[in-house]
Amino acid sequence: MKKKICTILIAVLVAVLGASTYFIIEHYKEANKQAEFYSELADLVNAAAQTDAATEQAEQIPYSEEKTLLPELAELYQQNGDLVGWISIADTNINYPVMQSVNEPNFYLKHGFDKEYSDYGCPYVQEDCDVQEPSDNLVIYGHHMSNGSMFAHLEKFKSKDFWSEHRMITFNTLTDKQEYEIVAVFRTVVYTDSPEAFKFCRFIDAESTNEFDDFIAKCKELSFYDTGVTAEYGDKLITLSTCEYSRNNSRLVVVAKRITEDGGADAAKTHAEATAEGERPN
Repeated sequence: MKKKICTILIAVLVAVLGASTYFIIEHYKEANKQAEFYSELADLVNAAAQTDAATEQAEQIPYSEEKTLLPELAELYQQNGDLVGWISIADTNINYPVMQSVNEPNFYLKHGFDKEYSDYGCPYVQEDCDVQEPSDNLVIYGHHMSNGSMFAHLEKFKSKDFWSEHRMITFNTLTDKQEYEIVAVFRTVVYTDSPEAFKFCRFIDAESTNEFDDFIAKCKELSFYDTGVTAEYGDKLITLSTCEYSRNNSRLVVVAKRITEDGGADAAKTHAEATAEGERPN
């Protein structure tokens, strides 16, 4: 009898070990697959950008009556019309397409750029934000993956030292190259009625100067450190959000303001020069 029980226990343990090993292997296979996939997309974008820079006049592909597609995003947009831009931050793994699915708001929470199911998802804009207008605040979500992919490297901005060397976020829309300067980095709880909860995702368009100022003031109040940067009514913002695991329902949030006008390559250069000289446009 004892021998039979031992045999059963061993069989169960072997089965559990086998299943665990299988899921670990599948996890790493999926991680490698996603890393390779998004690396290929980034290479495609970079190659197109370099080709555009090397030619005197790139092909102009209309997007609207007033604007044309950025050449580096044209092919990706043809592959998936949900593409609304590309986000990148220096010295992080954040270098991804940004999607939006208005009719299926959280579609890219569990689907990749290719629309295939994936736990990694793909960074995406909240459904009630208008990227082209744009809204006063564009809320962009991305997973905090254990392998450091998607928006996991926002964790680096908890360090003031890292922020001091990486103050800028590039978020190019389909039609315009744009730079954003970080205003605040904080964590907060969401999906709760707790007085500690700051429902930052509800701020999309300010109805008044006071509403805008109140939002910025709250972001600055919660910030891990003082960036010395603020924003005023009329500025355009992006808010990057990912999970934060110090408590339940916690989010790590980075808020930044646009410091270039539409297509503002010259403005970005001017800002960089001013920063190098110790000035800080606010």
